[in-house]
Amino acid sequence: MNKAELIEKVREVAGLSRSQAESAVDETLGSVVSAIKAGDRVSLFGFGTFNASARAARTGRNPRTGEAVKIPASKGVRFSPAAAFKAALNPKAAAKKAAPAKKASKSASPAKASKTAPAKKAAPAKQSAPAKKAAPAKKSAPAKKAAPAKKAAKSTKKR
Repeated sequence: MNKAELIEKVREVAGLSRSQAESAVDETLGSVVSAIKAGDRVSLFGFGTFNASARAARTGRNPRTGEAVKIPASKGVRFSPAAAFKAALNPKAAAKKAAPAKKASKSASPAKASKTAPAKKAAPAKQSAPAKKAAPAKKSAPAKKAAPAKKAAKSTKKR
């Protein structure tokens, strides 16, 4: 979908004229760009989050000549889709995640809950000396191959 198709879709859904839909889309995109440019984070619930990101200056290589090239620092935008957006793209994965949660809540009845042992708390991790490396295992001789069945049968016959 390009910008013209987005404007047409907004016009149809909102019942606006083409010029009104175009100005609404332009203002929305302009607001997002100006907020990111100012260093703000733009979060649209159910859609995702736009964040400004900075790339440091670095040295790259020209793939044709192999010559070192200085790449200047730059700014970019990162987009993180919301969970609802991901679920809309992957309906089977969302159903799989939801199914185990439902099963767990149905199987845990109040009568069974009293019979089960209470959950144990994990002991705090102790800091210890670094683990010692295990001694390398001794290599054994390769296994002998078994004689083919036909040859073994011939050797047992009397001649």
